[in-house]
Amino acid sequence: MSRSKPSVLFVNQHYYPDFASTGQHLTDLAEHLVASGLDVSVLCSRGKYLAGDLEVPDEEVHNGVRIHRVRASSFGRGTHLGRLADYATFYFRTIGRLMARNRYDYVVFLTTPPLLSLIGGMLKRTKGQKYGIWSMDLHPDAEEEAGMIRKGGPVAAVLHGLNNFGYRNADFVVDLGSYMKRRLMKRGVDDAGLHTIPVWSRKEEVEPVTKAENPLIEELGLQGKFVVMYSGNAGVVHRFQEVCEAMRRLKDDEDIFFLFVGAGPRRAEIEQFAVEHRVTNFRYLDYFDRSMLRYSLSLADVHLLTLQDTMAGVAVPGKLYGVMGAARPVLMVGPRASESAETILSADCGIVVDPTQAGADPAGEIVDALNRLRRDPELCKDMGERGRYEFLRTYEKDVACDQWTLLLKSVAGAVHEPSIA
Repeated sequence: MSRSKPSVLFVNQHYYPDFASTGQHLTDLAEHLVASGLDVSVLCSRGKYLAGDLEVPDEEVHNGVRIHRVRASSFGRGTHLGRLADYATFYFRTIGRLMARNRYDYVVFLTTPPLLSLIGGMLKRTKGQKYGIWSMDLHPDAEEEAGMIRKGGPVAAVLHGLNNFGYRNADFVVDLGSYMKRRLMKRGVDDAGLHTIPVWSRKEEVEPVTKAENPLIEELGLQGKFVVMYSGNAGVVHRFQEVCEAMRRLKDDEDIFFLFVGAGPRRAEIEQFAVEHRVTNFRYLDYFDRSMLRYSLSLADVHLLTLQDTMAGVAVPGKLYGVMGAARPVLMVGPRASESAETILSADCGIVVDPTQAGADPAGEIVDALNRLRRDPELCKDMGERGRYEFLRTYEKDVACDQWTLLLKSVAGAVHEPSIA
């Protein structure tokens, strides 16, 4: 008798070669699992994260992973209507594809688009398909907290009911931290089926680079500047009012420079603030290629991380782990009662300013923190080194993906039937 490899299908809107964060993490994990002896497939869209279609085949094998791409709309993230259309077309194409395909040992649903796990519940009821959820974000919690739907209203009630059906029937759920776990338990997910595995960065991509060795310093004209950097998506889960006010107060300081890199729905708001208040020591750049990540993150003397106080446990910004990997201190503006603040404070790799606890002037506390860091290079260095140490121990790709490997081999082994040679 011989035993074939356990088979796992991941379902997410984004995958290689798209640069969406969920797609990059899923690519890392899928390829790691193949190298660990699993049979891995991915079902995704051909649409890009921003807009347009990827120039890729509908079916291919890349680094051992079988990729199945469905043709859905690709309006991108520029408008809510376009994003909803992309979600809906991918959602219904996915249902049709999964209903027609053979069973896997496990199907794992991510959370892009929202309610994707509802398909898991449907498949389990109709085909007996076992499934898990990789809970990257919580929906419709995020939309409620962002004011996109009325909290506690009839629309929210229906969406929660559908989402809870998917979560409560899952064979396992992977959450990103203790606050997300608590939210999931409150919605009726069994603690025994919850597994905490953080997202990650790659040590070879985010290794520390000194300013003297960084070609981007001269290219961007940042010689001699204390660079305060925000890198990544500027979305509805993040807060910027206090950061912008701190920028305004420091706009005449020629030694400090605020560099934002990335995109997101809040980008235009931040750029407009800088124009209106004549903040000239500021620049907003598009994303760098992933191959330049080590240089991009190492531009900073300190990185900014922000989170709305209502988003604790709803979203866990993965950018923190890249910053820690680059050995740079973090200045977080957001709730101390959150996964990110918990990580920063336990690792002693940065400073947390909680606007709900900061008294009358949180922007002033941000200014004070930045001044403290730039006047004490040794403090910056020590915080960065502590962050790097904790990153390598807990938040590096291989460490987190090994946890996924153990989990999937464990749960798949419980249902996998040996075949006769």
